[in-house]
Amino acid sequence: MSMTQELLRARTSLETNLRELLGVPVFLIEMDAFALPCGCGGVTINTRGLQLDDLEIFEEHILKYLTDAVTSLEIEPTFLFARLIPGTAEVASINSRMLCNSCYMDFGRGSGKQPRPDIYIMRFDRKE
Repeated sequence: MSMTQELLRARTSLETNLRELLGVPVFLIEMDAFALPCGCGGVTINTRGLQLDDLEIFEEHILKYLTDAVTSLEIEPTFLFARLIPGTAEVASINSRMLCNSCYMDFGRGSGKQPRPDIYIMRFDRKE
């Protein structure tokens, strides 16, 4: 199966699971794999119809669905987070990132679910 077919399958499955869980028309309008110059890699899933309240209330379920989707793409789900549209509770994207050492140090300094007003962290596995 090609990379785009794998992305499409994972996106469709995640969107279906979120719609069934939340009972609202959540749209995952784009799912992109990325590799950054710093060494980070992962996926970004642009969303419409997903709210911060949905993440807070159904986090355990959403985390499972997101973890299943990214592991099917062979991406380690060590850092899972949502980006919020500034000044709103609207989720712009959900993301899974395999952090490089530099970015790990940047995010590792923060604490809590929202170290910045535009990010909601669902999972951050700290190195030992």
